[in-house]
Amino acid sequence: MSHRSKNRPELQQQAQVANEPAITGGTGKTHLATGLGIRACQAGHRVAFATAAQWVTRLAEAHQVGRLSDELTRLGRIPLIVVDEVGYIPFEPEAANLFFQFISGRYERASVIVTSNKPFGRWGEVFGDDTVAAAMIDRLVHHAEVISLKGDSYRMRGRDLGRVPAANSGE
Repeated sequence: MSHRSKNRPELQQQAQVANEPAITGGTGKTHLATGLGIRACQAGHRVAFATAAQWVTRLAEAHQVGRLSDELTRLGRIPLIVVDEVGYIPFEPEAANLFFQFISGRYERASVIVTSNKPFGRWGEVFGDDTVAAAMIDRLVHHAEVISLKGDSYRMRGRDLGRVPAANSGE
């Protein structure tokens, strides 16, 4: 979400470019998110990067020791957080709740970049609840620039995976 601080217009501009809730399909999502995060660092801003699973683990550990509110406050002080790979692993209900609190707490306060291999219409599957997914998407896209990367996977480029390898007849 776009950072609303009037004394940091460069971060607001950076965040408007960086707020990316759904980049899909092996086409450079993580690379783009990393590049935007590095650029924000070069501009003097603090950035934190982790996968969705890593963020949820961090929040769950804080919750288990009764420090979730403190952890959310601490994370709220970081101007840009990158959440990579939303959708690769479905969330359990408690994890979905923690992740929603995380995203909701940043809404209109600090920037977030989210990469996903799933279109928004399938986020209900990821979070196990269409209502939670819709509320999260609503907060993510409200002030966002959504970038959808299309095309063949960079890692699969040049590979013919539909072809059966020829048998070796060197006998």
